[in-house]
Amino acid sequence: MEHAQRSAAKIVRRVLAGAALPDALADAHEADRGARALIRELSYGTLRFLGELRGLVRLLADRPLSDASVEALLWVALYQLAHTTAPAHAVVDCAVRATVRIRRPSARGLVNAILREFLRRREALTATVAREPGARFSYPEWWIARIEAQYGARSVAILDAGNARPPLALRVNARLIERDEYLAGLAALGIAATPIDSAGVVIERPRPVDELPGFAEGHFSVQDAGAQLAAPLLDVRDGMRVLDACAAPGGKTTHLAELAALDLTALDVDGKRLERVGENLARLKLQARLVADDAGEPGRWWDGKPYDRILADVPCSASGVVRRHPDIKWLRRESDLAGFVAQQRRLLDALWAMLASGGVLLYATCSVFRVENEDQIEAFVARHDDAVALQLRLPVADALGGQLLPAAGGAEHNHDGFFYARLKKK
Repeated sequence: MEHAQRSAAKIVRRVLAGAALPDALADAHEADRGARALIRELSYGTLRFLGELRGLVRLLADRPLSDASVEALLWVALYQLAHTTAPAHAVVDCAVRATVRIRRPSARGLVNAILREFLRRREALTATVAREPGARFSYPEWWIARIEAQYGARSVAILDAGNARPPLALRVNARLIERDEYLAGLAALGIAATPIDSAGVVIERPRPVDELPGFAEGHFSVQDAGAQLAAPLLDVRDGMRVLDACAAPGGKTTHLAELAALDLTALDVDGKRLERVGENLARLKLQARLVADDAGEPGRWWDGKPYDRILADVPCSASGVVRRHPDIKWLRRESDLAGFVAQQRRLLDALWAMLASGGVLLYATCSVFRVENEDQIEAFVARHDDAVALQLRLPVADALGGQLLPAAGGAEHNHDGFFYARLKKK
């Protein structure tokens, strides 16, 4: 545990310095799967509740801590004490030892005192820190203010849902196996799972995907329940010419290929990430044309033939998927939104020119911010006389039009936050 605490504290510091969490985790080279799992759990959990943990340290320390390494170690240990079932004495003892290992022996007494004081006054401290919105919800204040202004009474549920643990959701590859058959195979192995939507499966107790039957054989993909709604909304049929304009890592591309025999192009500006699309297609025994280029510069790669369907899963703030990517809360700045909005507008305008008359473009984000969603679509329709926004009804009870909000743990349709809009060319 002591080693995992040190590693997680280092990873959290790297994220706060600007590194994406997956990149920071990749540097934690652990041969033992159990050690990797604990480091991942501590890193994700600490970032998920970082606002609260920062607030607790401010309350417990006599003065602001000058040592970032010690403070990060305290965040990790407090996360364990407040949000896990790890034995309290082991957490404290390991954190004190970790203080020595990071060459801060003089801070041993401080770490020990802060953690033990938290255990003595846990309820009172937690109640006190919860009076600050940034600590109560563990988001930047600008994020909280934007959600409150947009969603009003629903804002508390939205913010709390973003801090919930996400489920492991799969999409069964209907080209290779029926979902009921796959569920039966899981049940035979004692793996509890439930069906969701038309092709989805939620694993009751998440585990590494290579421990699930049929992964190497292409029987399933890992894909959130909300993301699984995208491909069916395009209503593709055999023979259609289809473009997935921002395809990597390929979840929606492969879903489209599973639904119909298409003339399918998977485009992405990042050639390295596009390689993952190819790998996923190969594993699932599906085909698509791969193009590494910018969707906003069709003159460099488009052959001039219009597409019947276009999926525009555009770059965005990713504010709807923070339960899976808690680092996003601390990496985003409110000023970033204007850049995303401009990029989305550029891509939409370029892609619209490639859509056939009567064709449909599906606009998708994993955002819950209106400026990237409803506002973007309203502005697009206003400047394109040949565009009409089709009525969209998502098969989820709590959807707000095309807006899916992050679901609370245990929800019947347990999904991340997404936005969808269907645009038809007159």
